Amino acid sequence: MASISTLASSLSSLSFSSQVSQSPNTISFPRANSVFALPAKSARRASLSITATVAAPPEEVEETLELKKYVKSRLPGGFAAQKIIGTGRRKCAIARVVLQEGTGKVIINYRDAKEYLQGNPLWLQYVKVPLVTLGYENSYDIFVKAHGGGLSGQAQAITLGVARALLKVSADHRSPLKKEGLLTRDARVVERKKAGLKKARKAPQFSKR
Repeated sequence: MASISTLASSLSSLSFSSQVSQSPNTISFPRANSVFALPAKSARRASLSITATVAAPPEEVEETLELKKYVKSRLPGGFAAQKIIGTGRRKCAIARVVLQEGTGKVIINYRDAKEYLQGNPLWLQYVKVPLVTLGYENSYDIFVKAHGGGLSGQAQAITLGVARALLKVSADHRSPLKKEGLLTRDARVVERKKAGLKKARKAPQFSKR
């Protein structure tokens, strides 16, 4: 009986509030000045800008500059002022080729041909095919300005440019070069994509139903 009376006295000491909030769907939290508080509007936002530059190795830069000086000394007045010159094209690539008597050196865009063509033996062979056909592989230096397309297209454009330049050395070169097909401009290019197809000719998978 003593425990029941104690429980009843403790319940009577509690007070319950019967007030109902007017906006039951809203929850409010007390505003506290914590570490996550946003800065004032008047505070300036700090901006961080990072710039990175990749510098070429000094040896490559020096080598390129030396080759530029060498080409300018060998070709006074630039490519257009030379007499033994030929222009070759392949796909989207265009190559202007100048021949000069020398030891068989090949320079493409002021870089050594082996470096420019990434040491690819097939592309390097393309460049020298006309000279090898006539037996001049060690008699002429080749200077090239090439742009457009890829390295494969540029290498084949150089082939046509060298062959056309050799015609200006002597008209007698036409017969052996033409026999090897080196004076024919390869007109093949990538076929355009067609509407309704995935590529030039590839069609989407057919479904009967």
